[in-house]
Amino acid sequence: MKSIRTILFTLSLLLITTAGIPYGHVTASSAPASGKVYQIGTDVTFAPFEFQDASGEFVGIDMDLLAAIAEDQNFRYEIKPMGFNAAVQALEANQVDGVIAGMSITEERKQKFDFSDPYFQSGVVMAIRENDDSIQGYEDLRGKRVAVKTGTEGYSFAESIADEHGFTIVPFDDSDQMYNDVRTGNSVACFDDYPVLAYGVQQNNGLQIVTDMEAGGEYGFAVGKDRNQELLEMFNTGLTNLRASGKYQEIIDVYLGENASVGPANQSRWELIVESLPSLLSGLGKTIMYTLVSLVFAFILGLIFGFMKVGRNKVLRGIATVFVDIFRGIPLIVLAFFIYWGIPQAFGFTMPLFVAAVLTLTLNAGAYITEIIRGGIQSIDPGQMEAARSLGLPYRRAMIKIIIPQAIKVMIPSFINQFVITLKDTSILSAIGLVELTQSGKIIIARTFASFDIWLVVAIMYLIVITVLTKIANRLEGKVRHG
Repeated sequence: MKSIRTILFTLSLLLITTAGIPYGHVTASSAPASGKVYQIGTDVTFAPFEFQDASGEFVGIDMDLLAAIAEDQNFRYEIKPMGFNAAVQALEANQVDGVIAGMSITEERKQKFDFSDPYFQSGVVMAIRENDDSIQGYEDLRGKRVAVKTGTEGYSFAESIADEHGFTIVPFDDSDQMYNDVRTGNSVACFDDYPVLAYGVQQNNGLQIVTDMEAGGEYGFAVGKDRNQELLEMFNTGLTNLRASGKYQEIIDVYLGENASVGPANQSRWELIVESLPSLLSGLGKTIMYTLVSLVFAFILGLIFGFMKVGRNKVLRGIATVFVDIFRGIPLIVLAFFIYWGIPQAFGFTMPLFVAAVLTLTLNAGAYITEIIRGGIQSIDPGQMEAARSLGLPYRRAMIKIIIPQAIKVMIPSFINQFVITLKDTSILSAIGLVELTQSGKIIIARTFASFDIWLVVAIMYLIVITVLTKIANRLEGKVRHG
């Protein structure tokens, strides 16, 4: 019991310390803050428009423009870091008030969103691996694989010429994943917006641009259709003021001008890791927090439905069976999409990301814990229940005093395994914008292009945490079995 109390105390401290970790950056103008805090979705893996610097601040053309416009128009906002697709779907589901993420203004998107005045003119170029001279134009792509990022202008352009030039499109959700596919040789080329690829090449991302820029679209700030018109008006007015004052061009020149800053060329791997550790540790804290909170609720659900499945009431057994079949049968990522975007859009309300993430993990883990409890109880020899009943013990008392204590010893290894699975499952929720350990790694790689080093550190961190927690749980298991 002393060991159990120690572990519970440690976990409580961890929950308290990680609960205060911020989920977004609230920014206000220099004037007194008042009124609504707008939730702004973005893709922080899209340098030079939005990315996270070494100090953890969100920077880039879009971020600096938004900050300057907010100061000019005196409104407050909170950045919600997501992937591009996640940000767009969050806006459609009314989970955020606006999106600024290098989003091209298209007729199709105008059917669902209202756009600001254009703030950047873009275009598409093709890039190949550095020092590769086998691909010089679109005609060299026949029979080859080409990487593109879903939902972007580069994707649309690749689709428009794929049949003509006979190449296969390979879609990715993040720019870095797309670049890595080219760097490793799995794809021979990629299409992306010129400023993004040009900035990446400038930052030594291992690629080279081999085509002239195709005529492209314009970027705009988006809000929901017929929603948040006051925010849209403030953005347009602020943008006009920035252009007139010269501030707009100053921001552009910081990232795309002749004297644009270049990342540290001589930074060692160790220096990169040390610089990245604070962000990764913050992500790890959130990963553990989400895991623990979700498992507490999942265990409660598992107890309820587990006892329903082994009970004598057919209706309750049927309800428990349906619960297990549904939430074990739906892939976790689909469940996350449905809970965070589908339900709020259908019923017209906003669901906090924290609630959506915990609910997703809870329902998924709860279904498995239900089966763990059912299997543990049913693994005990039925003769023991019959003997207890023959001695005059009521069913409930026999279950509590005789069956469950033995079943717990059987269930502990499965509980430990479910804990490890749920901890790793948190990485899947980066798809809905949850900034945990995996997403923290993606954000750092978007700035540094150091995929090998960062993913190695992330893997080691997962391994250490899971190994330590498994050892603690195994020790607890030994005490329970022999206690």
